Amino acid sequence: MVQQSAHSELTMGVTRPPVTAARLTVADIQDMKPRGEKIVMLTAYDYPSARLAEEAGVDMLLVGDSLGMVVLGYDSTLPVTLEDILHHARAVVRGSQRALVVADMPFMSYQLKEAGAQAVKIEGGVHMAETVRRLVQVGIPVVGHVGLTPQSINQLSGYKVQGRTPEAAERLLEDAISLQQAGAFAVVLETIPAPLASLVSKRLRIPTIGIGAGVGCDGQVQVWHDLLSYATTFVPRHIPRHVKQYANLGAEIRGAIEQYAAEVRGGSFPTTKESFRMDRAVLSEVEAATAKPARG
Repeated sequence: MVQQSAHSELTMGVTRPPVTAARLTVADIQDMKPRGEKIVMLTAYDYPSARLAEEAGVDMLLVGDSLGMVVLGYDSTLPVTLEDILHHARAVVRGSQRALVVADMPFMSYQLKEAGAQAVKIEGGVHMAETVRRLVQVGIPVVGHVGLTPQSINQLSGYKVQGRTPEAAERLLEDAISLQQAGAFAVVLETIPAPLASLVSKRLRIPTIGIGAGVGCDGQVQVWHDLLSYATTFVPRHIPRHVKQYANLGAEIRGAIEQYAAEVRGGSFPTTKESFRMDRAVLSEVEAATAKPARG
């Protein structure tokens, strides 16, 4: 069991686990709930994002099919393929040592190939319970996902808050319980009323990870590009209400590239500092040896 103790680093008053710790297991994540420790989950899609999240002490990294919208430029998650997830999951695994890596199962894809991830995430409730059960039986840890499930966005008629009526709330609770009974070790609750998420969290033995579900969940997950306001202008979509932007990296990156372009066009980059010297005598010898003979 990884202990967050005196060996943890202290950054800005917040305890951060050491990045040299052994990789967290399913049991480690589940043990956090009865101890009242909040689970920190974040999406990651490549080696550098995984490294940065790891160094910041994130507990779980999700290689989400959201990569279709924020990395690949699609207008939904539906076009994302299994090969896309595998490609990005391998990079995230290489970039992490401690965080438990979870990979999304893409729309209409229920196969599993080796990518190094420690678990998969599957959207859907009661109707997906048997699939979850079969995966768990063959030794594949599963994170469930109920509420707003992006892969079913056409059936849900858009990105709307789920579980607002008594009937819808009861179905959502039933979905979450069915996933727990099927063997899921955690469940994501997305875009549901905070009081309902708290109720579901209290009714379940397994941890809940909220995204747009309030503070009553056992942990939280956010999308990397939303959290950092990174390249959001390339995708024509609004920023969800549940997002808190902790930085504006998109503007910083654009500004840096604009400065680079201006210096290249103006001839001020590179300077001698970014260039390599050559002995003048050697250059003169090369110039003489390669000079074109004068025409007669």
